[in-house]
Parts: sequence; structure tokens; C-alpha cells
Amino acid sequence: MTTTPLSLLRLILPVLGAGLILIGLPATTRAQNIVVMVNGDPITDFDIEQRSKLDQLTTQKTPSRQDVINELIDDKVKIKEGKKYGVDPAAADIDQSYAGMAQRMRVAPDQLTKSLEVKGVRPETLKSRMRAEMVWTSLVRGRYKERLQVGEKDVADKVRSEGGEKLQIEGTEYKMQPIVLIVPRGSSQAFMEQRHKEAETYRGRVASCEEANSLFRSTPNAAIRETVTKTTAELPEALRKVLDDTPIGHLTPPELTKQGIEMVVLCSRKPTMIDTPKKREIREKMYAEKYEKTSKAYLEEIRKAAMIEYRKR
Repeated sequence: MTTTPLSLLRLILPVLGAGLILIGLPATTRAQNIVVMVNGDPITDFDIEQRSKLDQLTTQKTPSRQDVINELIDDKVKIKEGKKYGVDPAAADIDQSYAGMAQRMRVAPDQLTKSLEVKGVRPETLKSRMRAEMVWTSLVRGRYKERLQVGEKDVADKVRSEGGEKLQIEGTEYKMQPIVLIVPRGSSQAFMEQRHKEAETYRGRVASCEEANSLFRSTPNAAIRETVTKTTAELPEALRKVLDDTPIGHLTPPELTKQGIEMVVLCSRKPTMIDTPKKREIREKMYAEKYEKTSKAYLEEIRKAAMIEYRKR
């Protein structure tokens, strides 16, 4: 069964939070009746209607009008609080996040936009909602960093209380540097094949990370990134197998991506101890609980201080 962009969108949205939604396009002549003013910023009937439609699309449930109004108020106060602390993502940051969503859906950003427009969805409104979530995540994690820390002893005690016997297991640590041979957008198939052949030639020449750095830092239309260190637990199985089959200092097989022809030079591979899946799961759960509790209290605090005025209908 083929997955359409919109169905994929439903899978991607939870990553950005349960409140992340898409808002449909109105008729251009529709009146903008103001329902609520939040710190001088209006929420209209149109805003409420569109948020309701998208909530229904993403959750398969019909939200109450007041719940939707509360979501929109939350967005307004989050944005205002962000500006208070200088947290105000640039348009380029929002566009990058939008492009990242499209990439996870395996479509180009303009394809995502077109698929939304077909359903009457405004990509600008999605970007606005993404802005609110980006601001809020940055605020909570930045202002309450210490409060959100999860102690190793607490994690270990929780693992043992749930019947876990081991806290760590043997794994592998990989040090590597990503490399990309740039392929401009819209390039011909012949050009891509040429770049692929170049990549295979480089694979035969490179035998160490030092050689890779010397070569690709001076090669036109190519880039080598900074060293990345990952463990077994942080890599998908398919990539782990490729890295395990790659000799130290050599390049992985070339792969065509949106950036171009990508490879990785493997700088080192050594045994290490890593957390068990159970321990990682519990740590992530404990962090999520702390984040949710802190976020809720913080939001309640700034909502109380906000100027929220409901307009009579």
C-alpha cells in the first residue's frame, strides 16, 4: 500500500507535540470576527475553525471549541514569553524545520506544500504552530535545565524496581566523519552517475581520516563534516552493519540523498559499555515526565499573567 504525503504527515506530527496541527484555507472574503484578544493579539473565528479542522484531522476526534481556543491562547503566550527572553526563531529556522519535516516524509518541501494546499491547508499556519513549539521547547529546557536532569541513581533504582538485572551491556563506539559530494538540485541523471563514479574513485584512494580531511577539504563541490561519535544504541541496525563491514579509515558505500552523494569515513571502532534498552527507556520516560510537569506549571504561570479578553458575540 502506498503512503500519501498527508497520511505520512499524521505520523510526523506527534514528534512536534500533540498540539501541532495544520490549518485549512478560508474563502478570501470571509470576515475575521475576533473572539479573544491575548496580550493585544487577536484570535478569530477563522483561527478557531481551522484549528478545529486540523485537530480532527490529526487526532480523528472532534475537539470542543473551548479546547481549541485554549490551544490558540497557549501559542500566543508562548510566543510572547519567548520574545521576553530573546527566543524568537528567524524565518530561516522555521523554514529549515519545515524542510526537515518534509525530509522525514521523504518528499521535497514544495511537494509538502502542494499536498497541504490540495487539502486546503495553509503551510504558513503550520509554520506558525511550529514556531510556538520551537520557542516553548527552548524556553523550558533553557530555563529549567537543572530541574529536568534525571539522576543516574534514580534511573538505576527504577530499573531494579521493575525487575531489570543489568544496567549496561557491551556495545561499540564509532567515530566517523560524514562526507558529501554536492549534487545541485535539478541535476541530470548523467551528472549524478558521474558524481557516483567519483565517489567510488575516492573510496579506492582514502585509507585514513587524515587522508579524507586533506582530500575533501580541498576538493571543489565537496564537504567533510566534523567528527561524530555514536554508540551501538544510537544507530539504526542497517547503518551499524555498514560500519561494521567498513575497514577503519575507509569510506562507506556512496548513497544518493537530497544533499548529494553522501559517504562516511570511519575513523575508529572500539568496544564500549552502553546502557541497556530498559535503562534508556526508563531514563527517557523519567525525563518526559519531568518535562511535562515543568512545562505545565510554567504555562499556567504565564497564562495567569497574560491579558486575555473574550469579546462578546
